[in-house]
Amino acid sequence: MTEQSLLSRPAPPEIRRRPALILAIVLTCQLMLILDATVMNVALPPIQSELGFSRTGLSWVMNAYSLVFGGFLLLGGRAGDLFGRRRMFVIGTSVFTVASLAGGLATSAELLIVARILQGLGAAMAGPSTLALIATTFTEPKARMRALALFSAMSSGGFAIGLILGGLLTQWFTWRAVLFINVPFGAAIALLAPKFVPEPERRHAHLDLPGAITGTAGVASLVYGFIRAAQEGWGDAVTIVALAAGVTLIATFLTIERRARQPLMPLRLFADRNRAAAYANFFFGPMAMMSMFFFLTQFLQDVSHFSALATGFAFLPMAAVLFSVTRLVSRLLPKLGPKKMAATGSAAMVIGLAWLTQLTPESHYASGMLAPMILMGFGAGFAFSPLNILIMGTVPAEDAGAAGGVLQTLQQGGATLGLAILVTVFGESTRGITGTPQTILVTGMTTAFIASALIAACTFVVALTFRASDRP
Repeated sequence: MTEQSLLSRPAPPEIRRRPALILAIVLTCQLMLILDATVMNVALPPIQSELGFSRTGLSWVMNAYSLVFGGFLLLGGRAGDLFGRRRMFVIGTSVFTVASLAGGLATSAELLIVARILQGLGAAMAGPSTLALIATTFTEPKARMRALALFSAMSSGGFAIGLILGGLLTQWFTWRAVLFINVPFGAAIALLAPKFVPEPERRHAHLDLPGAITGTAGVASLVYGFIRAAQEGWGDAVTIVALAAGVTLIATFLTIERRARQPLMPLRLFADRNRAAAYANFFFGPMAMMSMFFFLTQFLQDVSHFSALATGFAFLPMAAVLFSVTRLVSRLLPKLGPKKMAATGSAAMVIGLAWLTQLTPESHYASGMLAPMILMGFGAGFAFSPLNILIMGTVPAEDAGAAGGVLQTLQQGGATLGLAILVTVFGESTRGITGTPQTILVTGMTTAFIASALIAACTFVVALTFRASDRP
């Protein structure tokens, strides 16, 4: 296959007949994978009680998924390019679905952790192919922009939807329901995809094994180091060793990729300035966003005394605004261009996070949190929806899986690193403070929101580097 832009390839006849069904299959898979990053949050207390997790061991219910998902994304993306994107999509979804069933049936802490590891592996196999299938299937510019904008909405809004769904299922049924809910959707995706989702043309090539080993191990080491830092602090010896090993392995990986004939991560993906800037903001953006979900969930439950269900629904306005904004992206992006949209969205995020620094133990949801959350929803929709289009819109078809894998690796790594940094900021700011538990909690989280606002300001600075003249 030549390095023909995805923009110029005509849509296959079967796509024109069933575009809505194909998009529904792919987006349902993406939403399912993203939900699992947060849907377990509100289920952690009953999981600890029933399966006998220790307090430190309980964190691995979340971290096992994040570690494997983040560590294997690059490999999963390139495997889709080489062995077939639909094939990897179906296999990954099937692994994820079976692991979800096993996790819901788990009778011990160890079995649940193994199930979460397998879920992460399945997600890493299927995740990059979701983007690649959209990019190679919806080749007409308007249809592709709409599809990628909806993908962004699923990716960004999925975190909030996970909290809502987790609260509903845990309160109305049992914590096991947050895993069982994946089974019917995953099974439907695995059965429908081979019939309705076309298989893009496959490259006949060999996997970059040295790159696969160093890249996967490097990302996994970094993700583990970030997770460890959030738990034990940045001065912990294991944290330092993991981060140092990760940096060394990533440096080795980049050296290998520069010389490899068929690299796992083609460095030409970063040659385009707008694409490189979009990748950067997919790293910084989730770093800033994670503080809102993590700390506001604690504020609503521990300070405002919301139930798990009410806490989930508190994020509904933000998710609604985000989804509404993404519906406008396909019409606004050709008129405004990526620079104006990304800068406007980033500025809204900075304002929203700065507003949250004013929280006190007496703050109410309607007066102290609702408006900043709406600003964050608007900002995320404006700042990040165009980025998927910039990254995937003109990437060569044979590199679509790798491009999607890099995007999701940066997104996952940014979220993990951001949480580690912000939890550390929280801990340092509350050290030695006296007062009520609520006062200490709010003091720490408002300091963390200051750090989040500074990180969001980085997305604004990066947005200013976009070429204003580019139009999809």
